[in-house]
Amino acid sequence: MDKSVKVRRRRGFTRVSPKHQVTIPVEALARAGVHVGDPLRVEARANGEIVLTREGNPLERYAGSLTGLYPPGELEQLRSEWD
Repeated sequence: MDKSVKVRRRRGFTRVSPKHQVTIPVEALARAGVHVGDPLRVEARANGEIVLTREGNPLERYAGSLTGLYPPGELEQLRSEWD
């Protein structure tokens, strides 16, 4: 006779494993726009609240921030030298 206890899972809930790991439900990840490999920042707040925040892509964050640094046409000239 199997003496293991079957635990009924509740949708949207998870638990901490003995290795301190947590599985996040797929629905929650999809709603948050989190994908495999995304870096997440973890913050602990009061009253047992833990917040996961997806870190933005640094390329997207800084792309275009140096506009006006080069005179018009200089970057195109440099790129044409690569060919």
